[in-house]
Amino acid sequence: MKNFNEMELDPQILRGVNMAGFTKPFPIQERAILTLLTGLDVIGQAKTGTGKTAAFGLPLLQMIDTQNNHVQALVLSPTRELAQQVSSEIGKLGKYTGIKIMTIYGGQPINIQFQGLQRGAHAIVGTPGRIIDHIKRGTLNLGSVKFVVLDEADTMLDMGFVDDIDFILDTIPDVRQLSLFSATMPKLIIDLSKKYMQNPERILIDSDEPSVEELEQYYTVVNQEDKQPFLVQLLSTIKTVSTIIFCRTKFRTRKLSRYLENCRFNVVSLHGDLTQSQRDHNMRLFRSGNIDILVATDVASRGIDIRHVDCIINYDVPQNPLLYFHRVGRTARAGDSGKAYTFISNEEFGDFARIQNLTKVKIKPLRPGDDKYTFRVPNNDFSNERRARSRSKNNYFRYKYESKIRYR
Repeated sequence: MKNFNEMELDPQILRGVNMAGFTKPFPIQERAILTLLTGLDVIGQAKTGTGKTAAFGLPLLQMIDTQNNHVQALVLSPTRELAQQVSSEIGKLGKYTGIKIMTIYGGQPINIQFQGLQRGAHAIVGTPGRIIDHIKRGTLNLGSVKFVVLDEADTMLDMGFVDDIDFILDTIPDVRQLSLFSATMPKLIIDLSKKYMQNPERILIDSDEPSVEELEQYYTVVNQEDKQPFLVQLLSTIKTVSTIIFCRTKFRTRKLSRYLENCRFNVVSLHGDLTQSQRDHNMRLFRSGNIDILVATDVASRGIDIRHVDCIINYDVPQNPLLYFHRVGRTARAGDSGKAYTFISNEEFGDFARIQNLTKVKIKPLRPGDDKYTFRVPNNDFSNERRARSRSKNNYFRYKYESKIRYR
């Protein structure tokens, strides 16, 4: 298919598509849009930066009846940044349709959300926790929803949202169209589909290689105590427009950001301890190009969709190997080029070995001597699926406890 005009989309939706500058659809868009328009459930997988939001956003807009002021579509996202990003993109595509889209997430004043829900919305994009909050308060009724999307479904499961998803889907009519979209497709997602979906169509694009062809990937072995000075050396050497540095924890993110500030770098951070206004402010600075470097945690990586990012630095190797592909997917988006650098301490050899086992693309040594190291997965390795199930179980009991405190 050569362009979006060949799809059976409403003229006002196509007007928004043209205004957004979309021309030829990506493979995930072409296959998913046509399938969703037929009413089938969909499991969609494609590399980061290949247009998954439009792949489910355009059919979502197509099915909404603007004469019906009830909520008819729901998109669940794992983070507030991603919820904002998805809502903004769908809003642009539906600019001329009259469809009202509302974003609901924690950190935003709930009274503003009360007022928005009272005015009415056709579609809701939100995070599971705040969606459940409104359901329990009686301020959000999902009884008219007929189109549901779980965006970044692998992260939803990895962050322990499976029981929240259970709760939300139980409040939605059984006659609905459900789709799961993600950049990677672990077995947990396939298992989840059997519980909630009716013979879903699997649309797996480049499913055997969750990597980016336009991305040059390098690794180097660095002692943990030497990572900060080596980072400064690397940043002073490479020529980049915009860089994201990923750390495992909020504490390390704050510490590294302060260190780089003291070294006279133009840097902001993004992590869970910031207020919503601080997060929004820092992202505006980074998006606008006024800030060159963003230091972020993994959770924040899912809400960053910025074309001009040309460098990713994994200051810490992620424990979950799939997170590596989500991190590096912040660059080399939509056909652009980019580079990724991974710093590996002795304690992270096993974590890096898991990443190597998942990719067929060569991650090249950065410095002479890096190629002498051998990376092996420990014999007592705790698999990612068991980790995810453990986190999910812990999340369930924590949520049950918090619910008793909040709603008793």
